[in-house]
Amino acid sequence: MSQRIVAVAQGSLASRSGIRAGETLISINRTPVLDLVDYQYLTARPSLEILLNDEAGVSRTVHIHKLIEEPLGLTLESSLMSCPKTCANHCMFCFIEQMPPGMRPSLYVRDDDWRLSLMAGNFVTLTNLPSREMDRIIERKASPLYISVHTTNGELRKKMLHHIHADRIMEHLHRFADNGLSFHCQIVLCPGINDGPELDRTLKDLASLAPHALTAALVPVGLTRYREHLAPLRPYTAQEAVQVVQTAHAFQKDMLAKFGTRFVFPSDEFYQIAGLPIPDVESYEDFPQFENGVGLLCRLRDEFETALRLDPDNSEAVPRRVIMATGTSVAEFMRELVEAHPIEGVQISVHPILNKFFGETVTVSGLITGQDLVAQLHGETADEVLITASMLREGEDIFLDDMTLEQAQRALGIRITPVPDDGAELLYALRGTEDIHG
Repeated sequence: MSQRIVAVAQGSLASRSGIRAGETLISINRTPVLDLVDYQYLTARPSLEILLNDEAGVSRTVHIHKLIEEPLGLTLESSLMSCPKTCANHCMFCFIEQMPPGMRPSLYVRDDDWRLSLMAGNFVTLTNLPSREMDRIIERKASPLYISVHTTNGELRKKMLHHIHADRIMEHLHRFADNGLSFHCQIVLCPGINDGPELDRTLKDLASLAPHALTAALVPVGLTRYREHLAPLRPYTAQEAVQVVQTAHAFQKDMLAKFGTRFVFPSDEFYQIAGLPIPDVESYEDFPQFENGVGLLCRLRDEFETALRLDPDNSEAVPRRVIMATGTSVAEFMRELVEAHPIEGVQISVHPILNKFFGETVTVSGLITGQDLVAQLHGETADEVLITASMLREGEDIFLDDMTLEQAQRALGIRITPVPDDGAELLYALRGTEDIHG
């Protein structure tokens, strides 16, 4: 597999060595460059033998001596990787299989590629790895990876993932640990299936691989109304969620004494279902699974209150009425936060949006569609509506249902402002004193 070079950074090692855009990178130190993972691994060496083909197909070799950490300066045509691997499982809890028909094609893509796990923090199941790819993970020291474990009971994992090789999870994790690789784990919990004694077993098995097993996040199964012909699953009750949190806290105490880390972290959603307070900042250590919804609310509250301490003067706030549109699970938390820290002249109303599009069992803010937002705020009067930026496609002003932010604003006749998941940005947005897009 060769890689076409589309740009060479000015003044870089590659530029000074005469490598040109338009040439094709064939190999580094006689090893083919399959993708960006290979490129980064192979160029992190002090001596490089680079085989190139020019646009006429003529080969030449360039020798470069460098500091290990010094970048070569090439931009390859394949932006991240070639041929990303898709998921071969049919997990009983798969959210994509619960999506309504007719949405944009990209929402139905199921990736399960260890390279995306390494470079973007995506969770992978490791069920689609041929032995040569497992060898490449070890050889490239690809670490840390993010692994969807769900259970370490092999037979149960085969049932949950509906894949014949799903039972090899502990074999793979042991091999990673034996070769010095580290990994974060995710456990999507389904009531009565992989919680209770099965969760105890999974946590003990993963803890036996510490310190290579870095963390384990507990996430409740997400269920939409589009589950016809799928495995019969139900949401967690409050009492069941309390039991999960209690199991995690007991395990945290033991791991903290043994390894100096709590290791297992329930997602914010588990605390909300259980009706329990969100823990303090120290309880999340360095927020290792923040992107998995673990500690997001705690950090937002801490950032908000820190920003308020550093800049306590609300006198310049723009007097107006603001609606904070949120998912139903976070509404009470947000209401308590803004009521504890009123901003003079700003009337703030927290408005939970029921998810009619996916079903009311979907309670997170990031899955609210434009049509639900418009329908449920229709007739409301306000100067501004604040939403979390995660409701929109990354880098674009488009909701999951393809309604644009402009269309939603026109329908409501109210300005809608997306706010990043950052407490300080939320404070400034509520005050109306700083352009959060600046």
